[in-house]
Amino acid sequence: MKSGLSKLSYKQIIDELAASYGIEPEYRDTWGRVHRTSLGAKRNILKGLGVGVDTEAQANEAWNAREKDKWLRMAEPTVVATLSSPPKELTFQIPLRSQSASADSVTEDLEVSLKVTDENGTVRRLDFTYKDLSFCETRQVDNKVYERWSLPFPQLQTLGYYRFHLSVSTEAQQKSQTIFVAICPDKAYLPPSLQGDGRAAGIAISLYGVRSRRNWGVGDLGDLKEIVDWVAEDLHGSIVGLNPLHAIFNRSPYNTSPYLPTSRFYRNFIYLDVPAMKDYQDSPEAQTLVNAPETQRLLSKLRASETVQYEQVAALKQKVLKEIFQAFLENHWNKPGHKTDHQKELENYIEREGLLLDNFATFCALDSAIHSRDPQVWTWPQWPPEYQRPDSKAVQRFQQEHSQEVLFYKYVQWQIENQLSEVQSFARKRGMCIGLYHDLSVAIDRFGGDFWAYQDFFVSGIHVGAPPDAFSQHGQDWGSPPPNMKRFQESGYDLFVKEIQKNCAFGGALRIDHVMRLFRIYCIPDGEPPKKGAYLSQPFEDLLRILALESIRNEVVIIGEDLGTVPLHIRDRLKEKNIFSYRLLYFEKDDEQDFVRPQDYPELALVTVATHDLPTLAGFWTHRDIEVRKEAGMFAKQQAVINAVAERDEDKQKLLACLQDLDLLSAGCDRGVRTYPEVTGKVHNAVIGFLALTPAKLFVLSQDDLFKEKDQQNLPGTTAEYPNWSLKMKYSVEQLRKDPNAKAFCDMFRDWIDRSGRNKRTV
Repeated sequence: MKSGLSKLSYKQIIDELAASYGIEPEYRDTWGRVHRTSLGAKRNILKGLGVGVDTEAQANEAWNAREKDKWLRMAEPTVVATLSSPPKELTFQIPLRSQSASADSVTEDLEVSLKVTDENGTVRRLDFTYKDLSFCETRQVDNKVYERWSLPFPQLQTLGYYRFHLSVSTEAQQKSQTIFVAICPDKAYLPPSLQGDGRAAGIAISLYGVRSRRNWGVGDLGDLKEIVDWVAEDLHGSIVGLNPLHAIFNRSPYNTSPYLPTSRFYRNFIYLDVPAMKDYQDSPEAQTLVNAPETQRLLSKLRASETVQYEQVAALKQKVLKEIFQAFLENHWNKPGHKTDHQKELENYIEREGLLLDNFATFCALDSAIHSRDPQVWTWPQWPPEYQRPDSKAVQRFQQEHSQEVLFYKYVQWQIENQLSEVQSFARKRGMCIGLYHDLSVAIDRFGGDFWAYQDFFVSGIHVGAPPDAFSQHGQDWGSPPPNMKRFQESGYDLFVKEIQKNCAFGGALRIDHVMRLFRIYCIPDGEPPKKGAYLSQPFEDLLRILALESIRNEVVIIGEDLGTVPLHIRDRLKEKNIFSYRLLYFEKDDEQDFVRPQDYPELALVTVATHDLPTLAGFWTHRDIEVRKEAGMFAKQQAVINAVAERDEDKQKLLACLQDLDLLSAGCDRGVRTYPEVTGKVHNAVIGFLALTPAKLFVLSQDDLFKEKDQQNLPGTTAEYPNWSLKMKYSVEQLRKDPNAKAFCDMFRDWIDRSGRNKRTV
């Protein structure tokens, strides 16, 4: 195969290679300016993808190798299609015996068999001769002639995942390959209660920040059950939104972000309601430890703290959990005689989870063991080389020699899922049409368990982030590696499927953080600022179809966080798939930068005031976010602060005018922003009414905005400069129903839920 690039310059070859790998040549920012991708960015991203392009010769070779690969592999590894529009054919390539071999001498003895296996293990065999096949084309590659053929795609009647085992035989050779096939619906799930003019509302909380008299200084799943009851009973709501519950390291100020987890498959044990565990009741040792005076003093201190003390809470919970685990071992796992039901439940859970749980639990046990031996070792790249891959012999020996420690981490995840299941079941019993609304992070910690376990599925030397925008003027580098989609496709998107399945569990809605990642990912080469990144295209049709399949199977509404520089065609495609848009009050403006009216919001959407990364309504109004950004050194010049304040006052002026035009604020009220230095009760009521009256099917108000908190949960671009991910709720769980001020806020919100018809219950 001769290169078609021989007459091109080195830059042109790089451009062609970059385009073939999906590196976009330019993007448009939030101000409408076009940024072209530099040659350096293209080279660095290509190298991260494993494509050597340091010299012109290397670049030419990389292009030739990419073209060859299309013929050297027998078939595409994965096919993702819809049930309503399946492929008409399945294509494959085979090499002839030699360059001089005639086509007839091969094709007349060509025999093809296709074994189709469904998820239940049922196998159907289809056989073909060359007369049943269609010849496509030939190509010479490395002194061999390859032929491309196609066979009729088998009829598949049900949604789900299949394995095709394709076997092609001639007198001279036999080739075979397994092909992963996903047959998907056209659209994601929409529950009966939201069809037609159905709408719902609820509250979003940061579970870590929930206060109560009984928790251990961090909100837990026992608190969550109480909040579900409060939302259903006192607010007439149907949704409780949560921060990602993903497993994190629980180390401050680093590794406490729920949006930079060690694993997106498993959850943070810090949320366990320890006293509610069955095995806690059977462990006198654990109860003695908890009831000890020093422990009770620590618990009082942790509850009283204005911020979540992750390390102290995690250390205490882990210490108690290990005592509880010992009781489980004695009473069930290691008990002679017949297996108890409790033991069988854990065994079944471990079997269902398989390698996914093995890898996570092994990582946790290794991390604990190695850090205990050397407290200066904090991340797995510092581990001895023999432990830096999950499939090494050293790791296998560790699993055998430390089987009880590995089992402990599996046991903890089992307990978390049991408690989460109970909360969602309770929400359904209370008539909530959604119940728990989960959040799936876009990023993972490159020093965490997922990256350690699945290194080949991520691209090294590149970070995921976002280009500069109005709220983050230097852009964002999330420090997370982008996925290697070639490896995902080769494995039938198995990890992506499991990621969606695990996060759909125990909920009625799932928010996909930065949903544009399914279409394109902003990639920043190591050592470069965010503004020097570029977008990398993704196989979005495959990913959207799989997302719709898991949505239908789990009966979960999908919300795509489509903020930032999202092209219109992406939002249109999401709408076609029944994936809800995510609309914020601050960002919904027309071409004149005026706030759009409620009736102009889309129906298939979730509306809210802000996100965890943006100012709360009270913070927005009082410029609190501008103050903290200034204190954190995020403005290069004082003029930038002055400009930010002026822009904010203009926004507030426009919002006040909009609310008055809609009769949500009295027409006789002064429209001047200086009349409202704070978010008054009338302004607060008007803003909530504005969002409640939109046609959007879902309206979720954060507890920060319900109670007029001024500080946002996270200030992007900071670590120690701001108490990210640790701020607690204004009111405790107990105060929500007793404090007069809290009740007044709740009464106002419930009134809007009732008036807007968002108070429907499931039957």
